[in-house]
This record gives sequence, C-alpha cells and structure tokens, in this order.
Amino acid sequence: MSSSDNAWQEEQLRVEYVGDQIESRITSLEQEVGVVRDDVVKMRKDYWDEVTVNFGEEDDVGETSTSLRQQSQVLSERERSHLHTSAALGKLKRLRQSPYFGRIDFAEEGQEAECIYLGIASLMEEGDETFLVYDWRAPISNLYYDSVPGPTSYSTPSGTIQGNLTLKRQFVIQGRKIKVMFDTGVTIGDELLQQVLSRSSDAQMRSIVATIQREQNRIIRDDRSRMLIVQGAAGSGKTSAALQRVAYLLYKHREHLRADQMILFSPNPMFNSYVSTVLPELGEENMRQTTFQEYLEHRLGREFQLEDPFLQIEYVLSGEEDEHYASRINGIRYKSSSIYLDAINRYKELLEKEGMQFKPLRFQGKEFVSAERIKDKFYSFDSAIRLANRCELLKDWLLKELATFAVGELELPWVEEQIQLLDIDDFQKAYQRLRRKQQQGKADSFGEYEQERDILAKMIVSDRLKPLRKWVKGLRFVDVTNLYAQMFRNPDLMSEISPVGLPEDWQEISLQTLQKLGEGELFYEDATPFLYLKELILGFRSNTDIRHVIIDEAQDYSPFQLFFLKRLFPRARMTALGDLNQAIYAHASVLQQSTVLSDLYGEDESELITLHQSYRSTREIVELTKGMIHGGESIIPFNRAGEKPEIRIVSDNEALNARIQDDIESLRAEGYETIAVICKTAAESLGAFEILSPELPVKLIKKTTLSFEKGIHIIPAYLAKGVEFDAVLIYDGSNLKYTREAERKLFYTACTRAMHLLHIYSIGEPSRFILEADPLTYVRC
Repeated sequence: MSSSDNAWQEEQLRVEYVGDQIESRITSLEQEVGVVRDDVVKMRKDYWDEVTVNFGEEDDVGETSTSLRQQSQVLSERERSHLHTSAALGKLKRLRQSPYFGRIDFAEEGQEAECIYLGIASLMEEGDETFLVYDWRAPISNLYYDSVPGPTSYSTPSGTIQGNLTLKRQFVIQGRKIKVMFDTGVTIGDELLQQVLSRSSDAQMRSIVATIQREQNRIIRDDRSRMLIVQGAAGSGKTSAALQRVAYLLYKHREHLRADQMILFSPNPMFNSYVSTVLPELGEENMRQTTFQEYLEHRLGREFQLEDPFLQIEYVLSGEEDEHYASRINGIRYKSSSIYLDAINRYKELLEKEGMQFKPLRFQGKEFVSAERIKDKFYSFDSAIRLANRCELLKDWLLKELATFAVGELELPWVEEQIQLLDIDDFQKAYQRLRRKQQQGKADSFGEYEQERDILAKMIVSDRLKPLRKWVKGLRFVDVTNLYAQMFRNPDLMSEISPVGLPEDWQEISLQTLQKLGEGELFYEDATPFLYLKELILGFRSNTDIRHVIIDEAQDYSPFQLFFLKRLFPRARMTALGDLNQAIYAHASVLQQSTVLSDLYGEDESELITLHQSYRSTREIVELTKGMIHGGESIIPFNRAGEKPEIRIVSDNEALNARIQDDIESLRAEGYETIAVICKTAAESLGAFEILSPELPVKLIKKTTLSFEKGIHIIPAYLAKGVEFDAVLIYDGSNLKYTREAERKLFYTACTRAMHLLHIYSIGEPSRFILEADPLTYVRC
C-alpha cells in the first residue's frame, strides 16, 4: 500500500470516528431537547398554579409579586436552556454530512506540529478540551486560506503566533465518506474549486467556505476599516464573501454584536430570498434585509406615490421617443450628484435666515393661525438655534395657541348642537367626571347642569381638535413639499445655492419636477433629496442600533444616497460591494470615483479591495464578456472549460421565439436546471412570456417577485443582477436593441449571469458590443 493510500485510510478512520462522536452527541442532545421542551410546555401550562395570588393586604400584594417574579425567572431559564441546546443540536446536524473540509499541520515555534481540522463549526472531544474540528473563522484557520507550507504566522487577540506550516490538505466528505482528498501548496486547490463551480446553480446561494480564496479572505476578515469598498468583476464572489464576512464578524464579536444589528441593502426583494440560507448554513441568524426603495416607501409612501428604480430604468431604456427625455436624464444625473447635495445643504443655511414655508392652522374651514404668523414666530426665535429645534419650539407654541382656541369654541352654537346629538353613554361619562371632581373638591354641588354641560362641551371640542393636535405634534405645519418645490420655482434661488452651475435645461427639469409634485408623486431621483431636506429641517431619524451596513450592488447607488445612509446609521461600519461595469442606472455611480466612498469616512478609515478573478462563468464565457467592456482586459477567468458562447442570427420575431423554444426543450433534456431568458425590459419580458408560456413551464420574474426558484425564468436584465443561471439565453441581442453606449453595461450584466452556457439571439445584425469583442471568443450560427 502506498503512502498516499495509507494517508487516505487514516483520514477515513478519523472521519468515521468524528462521525460517531457527532451521532452520539446528536442522540444525547435530542433527548435533552425533548425533556427541556416538555418542561417548558408544562411550566407554561401550569404557570398560574405555581403562583400564590393574594391582593387582600399590602403584604400579600408583595408576596404575590415575588411569586410571579420567581416563577417567571424559572421559566425564562428553562427557555434559554432549550434555545441553547437546540442551537447546539443544529450545529451538530450541519456537521453530520461533512464534519470538515480542510486540514493544516502547524508547528508553533519550539513545539511539535499540531493537526488542525477546519469545518463550518467547532467540535470538541466529549469530556475533553481537545478540538476535533476548528471553526473556519477561528484565528488559526486563517492559515488555511492565506498561507502556503513553510514559515508563517497568524494573529490572535493576544498577539502574533510564529511557526511553520508543514501540511495543507483538502477534503470533500459526503455521508462520512471521503470523496476527494489532496495536498496542496497553493491557497485553495483548483481541483476542489472546479468541482464546486461545475455544479448546477441553486435556487439559493450556497455557502462554500471550503473554497474561500485569499483575496476573498481579506474581505471576510477585515476588521479595521470603517468603510470597506469591494470592486469586483462579475462572478468574483463579492456577495458570498460579504455574507461570510457577516458570519465572521458575528463569531469574532459575539459578546457584543447581534445579527439584528447588521443590515443588508440588496438590489431587489428576490435577491433577499436568494441569499437567505447562507448565514443559517453557517450557524448564524439572518441579519436584517431590505432594499433602499423599501426604506424610502416606509418614510415617504404616505405622502407621495414614489417611482421606484425599476420604473426609472424602464424609462431610461425605452423612453427615447419622449420629447422630454434628454432633460429627464440630465435631471437624474444632477439630482443624484454631490453637487445637488451641497446645494441642499446651502439651502438649509439660507432657510435659517429666511424663506421657511408653513401651512396655516384651520378648523372647520376657519383659519385661526395664519402661515405668515407662524413664519414670524419661527424667525423670532434665536437664530443660533437649529432649524429642527426651532420647529419643536414652534410646535409647543402652536399647541398653546390651539388650547386657547379650544376655550373660545366652547360657547359657540355648533357645540350646543353637538351636545343635543350625544347619546346616553356620553352623558354618563360627563356625569362620572363631575362626580370625581366633586369628590376631589374641584367642583361644588351647585349648578350641576352647567358643570355637566361644560364637561360635555370640552369633550366635544377636544375630540374634534384631536386630529389637528396630532397634525401639529407631527410637525405637519412645516410645508416641506413647498420648500422643496421652491428650489424649482425660483431660478435665482438655485443659482445662489448651486454655484457650480445648473444643467442647461434646468427650466425643463424644474417643470417636470413641479408637475410630479403637484400630482402627489416623486421621481426616484427626487426621493432621497426630498427626504434629506425634510430631515435637515425637522430633525434626523438616525438608527444608532445598527453597527454594520452591507450594500450590495453599490454601483447602483448615487453619491447622494450613500451620504444619506451614512447619516442614517451614524454608528455603523459599512461594506460596499459592486462592479462599475454593471452600473446600469443613468446617475453617476459612487464607484466611478473611489474618492466618493473613501471621503465618507476618510481615507485612513477606508479600504479598497479589487477582485479581478471571475469564478461564476466558464473561461469561454468570460473571454467573450470581458471583451464587451472598457478595461475588461483586467478580468481573469478561472480555468474552467466549457462551450464557446453562440450568436444565433434569426430573421424575425417568429423565428426568434421558435428557436428559443426548441433550444429550451433541448437544454431541459440535457439536464440544465436553471435557464434564464434575459430580456432588455419588463415590457419585452412580458411579451416573451405570453408567447412562450403556452408551450413551456416558464416563470415571469417581475420587480415584485419575492422568491427565486429553479426552472425557466423570463427576466429583465436589471432584475437578474446578483443571481446566476446554468444557461442564459439573451432574448434579442441585436444592434437595434443594444447599441447605445448607455446600454453597454446592461448587456454585459445580462451575459455574465451564465454559469455554463450562453446563447445570444439576434434579429439581424448582432449588438456592436459583441462585434467589438474578439471574434475567436464566440461562434456565429
């Protein structure tokens, strides 16, 4: 038997031993979980039987309170025990199929080499302090990802450990059997990565900590930067690394960091479903997940009908025939810029001296505090007081004015009319209030009718004024909409606060904006600036509980939006992941200038990591797609071979749909599990769906789609971001559909969704973005 056979046999024996340990512990914990669960259920059922309840005397009340507290504490302790035991059981069940994926032998200076086995969670010998498996996030595990055999070191909370790495071994273990095992001198062996990447795509992103690459490990374990910026090629593992980074941070800072103190801003609701299993697979709770649009809807949805980014991009892609198209595009770019942010900050400074707008207080059609009077009162406050604090002072003053007004209403005829319409219950309430006042010495026994009538009048007036009091307390008297509109009504004002200069077609931009505001709507590009101005005036609603913000597809955010998020989460660190080559929106991307992001927290607290290697697609697909974009030569394909992308020329729409249908049926027969027909717009997707759905089990992906499943998807290119498919069929990649420079990155994004196969169909001449690539990188047929 060779030495390699001996090593395999020894490792297999260890796998079986560890497997036995895991099974034994699972059996024990399942029994324990059952017992504790039964205890909790019984204690909840019998809770009041165990409590002494007596409210007869003051001492009895104290005894009852103590009994309740003691019983509650016992129940809480048992519930915590149940949660802890259940979590331990879940960890063991995750280890059951594959207890570990790697081994390193490390000799600390002056000591014997120790065998370190790495898995998704730690496992200790029962009744011993020996680690059978180390968690992949442990400090020593860093050697597996970053070091090659030879002298090396790793960092711990107590300092740097020097030593020698004598072995690095990788495994694929399934069902307690070693399927693959090899020793490697590189970071992570290509053999294991090849095996992982050659699988079919899943309905949800997989956690593959066994194949973390060195540059991804830098992202995961970066614990210094306040702002970590990751610029990565399509398929470079940005999102996966970011989620593993979350798991690492939760592990390292588990004493004072919880999953609900971290938030992921994702590109669309479907993406949240796609990544929802990664953290649970790693033994961590999911963090909060949302989209920026959902936050805007939460804050502004009651005041306005908000355009979302997908409606905006639909207009950008298909609205060229609109006579106002150019001015809308210029408006998007300006309103998303740091120049506009500076203008609004200057506007706020101006409002501290003049120009505030208010709504009058009206009751039953009668104005009793005019907007002009409110304005005079506002500017009578000390000018050193912030706008938001002056609004609070104004609120207090208005509530007093409202109280004075209420007194004047009590004797008016409308109140007497309402008293006559009251039912017996209202009279009973007034009588009871009068009796309480008499008992407390606050009313005499004479003139009971007059006093009862006074109470009823106050009840009626107070009830009628309740919505107005709520309106004042909510600072609704500040006319934020008019304040925002004022910037577009007054060109001289904008020239004053925007010294850098306005777009040439500012007048047309202003008319479009004012029309939307008048209809109770907001363009997507106006939503963040409007909310920012509102908070400058009324006070910021900051979230100090969130400690880490992950922004995926950061290239789709404007400088204005990123600055707003920083203000929203003032205590948080931020990880921004994106690919400038996938910046498909009309506004300037924050990734176009790295200084925009680094300036948020300062250069000293910011780190930029660039990922050039692309793992998702085969080498052939990457070779084509990198030729479609400027600077694509820096993208490095992983050496996984496949078929060259095919450019399929058809004569018309009927031939296009027939050929796509035939190809999908062939691909299904070949075993492709996730197939995407990627269209340019939602309208084109709907048209393709209506044609193909009678013949094939296709699913139409819309912006409201909440979950991602295996199957045949018809999807607009901008909704496909962040997900991947076994096979991608570009619905119509002709030069008529994709020719403008603004569409280059959208076309690139669509093509880079393919893992194993890419077919581009074209009615007539293919897109110039294909023809600009090396003709040897595709097959034309």
